[in-house]
Amino acid sequence: MFQEYDVIVVGAGHAGSEAAVAAANMGAKVMLATMNMQTIAQMSCNPAMGGVAKGQIVREIDALGGYSGIVTDHTMIQFRMLNKSKGPAMWSPRAQSDRMLFARKWRNMLEAHPNIDFWQEMVRGLIIKDGRCTGVMTGIGLEIPAKTVVLTNGTFLNGLIHIGEKQFGGGRAGERAATGITEQLVELGFESGRMKTGTPPRVDGRSLDWSAMETQPGDEQPSRFSYTDTPVLEEQVPCHISYTNPQVHEMLKTGFERSPMFNGRIRGLGPRYCPSIEDKIDRFADRERHQLFVEPEGRDTCEIYVNGFSSSLPEDVQYKAMQLIPGFENAKMFRPGYAIEYDFFPPTQLDISLETKLVENLFFAGQINGTTGYEEAASQGLMAGLNAALKVQEKDPLVLKRSEAYIGVLIDDLVNKGTNEPYRMFTSRAEYRILLRQDNADMRLTPLAEKVGITGLQDRVQRVAQKEEAVRDIRKFFTKTGVTPDQINNYLNAIGSQPLKQQVKLVSVLSRPQLGIAALRQHSPVLDQFLSQYDEEIISIAETDIKYEGYILKEKEMAEKMIRLENLPLEKELDYSQFVALSSEAKEKLNLVKPRTIGQASRISGVKPSDVSILLVHKGR
Repeated sequence: MFQEYDVIVVGAGHAGSEAAVAAANMGAKVMLATMNMQTIAQMSCNPAMGGVAKGQIVREIDALGGYSGIVTDHTMIQFRMLNKSKGPAMWSPRAQSDRMLFARKWRNMLEAHPNIDFWQEMVRGLIIKDGRCTGVMTGIGLEIPAKTVVLTNGTFLNGLIHIGEKQFGGGRAGERAATGITEQLVELGFESGRMKTGTPPRVDGRSLDWSAMETQPGDEQPSRFSYTDTPVLEEQVPCHISYTNPQVHEMLKTGFERSPMFNGRIRGLGPRYCPSIEDKIDRFADRERHQLFVEPEGRDTCEIYVNGFSSSLPEDVQYKAMQLIPGFENAKMFRPGYAIEYDFFPPTQLDISLETKLVENLFFAGQINGTTGYEEAASQGLMAGLNAALKVQEKDPLVLKRSEAYIGVLIDDLVNKGTNEPYRMFTSRAEYRILLRQDNADMRLTPLAEKVGITGLQDRVQRVAQKEEAVRDIRKFFTKTGVTPDQINNYLNAIGSQPLKQQVKLVSVLSRPQLGIAALRQHSPVLDQFLSQYDEEIISIAETDIKYEGYILKEKEMAEKMIRLENLPLEKELDYSQFVALSSEAKEKLNLVKPRTIGQASRISGVKPSDVSILLVHKGR
């Protein structure tokens, strides 16, 4: 009934959708298996993409030929660039999305790809022969053969939903859990664990008093995620901000005895950085209020997402507490918030390509690896799909370095350090974040994507070349063109900056922290005329490169040192217990992870610099 597929992707959430596209764009014949075709790429939690560090990931996905950025640009209803008051390494794009349009656009793009087939049914098991995955088995007993399989099961593996004292099986509201795969993998020798996440109530926007809340508009000049010619957002929908108060907290506390989080019914590891409202009240008892972001689910719906009010308390307690929030006095609830527990597999059981160590040709991506967030899941799906296709083509996997992408940091952290709580990306996790800015992801990654064989990137590659040339020309102009004291001293005095005594090059003035290109253009007609031929994004990249040149060079030097260690391979079957001088912890961790290189070994939790020195001696260094 079925041909042998190059790649079968199990699950069609954000990880699965990107995995299917990535493999298909490598020329692989792909089957995307999902329990429900109506929920492909559904935004199960908040209706937004991007955010701090997450926005950088979405731009990296786009630079590598993924679809998340394109879909977001076509379906966003508000755009904001976060952290603009900080340095450009911290700037992070975020978009409020239309939940229904987002999923529909994803499905349309997937169905338009000639290399992707679909199958709607639960996958209950894998076909394993001689330590290799050779396909999947469906709920009704059909066997679908494949050369590689990517599991992106999200929260569905033995998913259990909690609302107060009620609990029932489900992968998310209204959908059943997936069974069979965890049990089979454990039988094969995999270690599994339980994690939990949650979601807030959805409410009727028609019942809210918007005048009692703060309005949060989008940027006056909204940007985009994709480096392609996606539409520019013209009419934005505002979000709003409200706050809890002591009365809300006291009402929520009345349900603590019936809370599955406090009475021990939930044993899964919860997200540190996105706690439930009851967890926030318990952990931060001194806080009199907590911020709530009141977010529309779409342009043409009255459904509202109450970001910051995630809860698994009984529904009556949620409802009573909510009506004590300013603006929510007459709120009508569409559905209560809930917590969900699900199986995951500690990611130290994966190779850096996201292929499992125990079973060849089997890849994991997304929440099955212990991560949280659409963006983290989508990036893993992209890399797993690419590497599954490369495995079929008998080529080396694509492994992004920590100095090349936030995606590289994410996967490196997971595989080498593991995670004991849902992993979320932050800019602070990246030691090379001045190099990994949201504005230069295409310059960093699109040439790599073309080199590895991703199709349809010709226009993107040409744009990158033009962008790089333009940035070089601007830098050259700043190093050769001068500005005189009479042109700019009045302005320098006004901002408290040292006035010029003689003509200097523009580059030296721009390096001052108080000064930017926009101000310089106002005082140098020749500069203003020269820059008029370039768009603002290119000018901004050039400005950042000039102003932060010293820091950028320093990070590049650090990265090059680490790359030298990355180029020192370690034998895959090396038995680290034979090294007498290694610490006991290092032996245990190195034998568990089986690092590919000295660089990877150096980042494993518990491996000390002295242990790395011993490995360098082993390599003749």
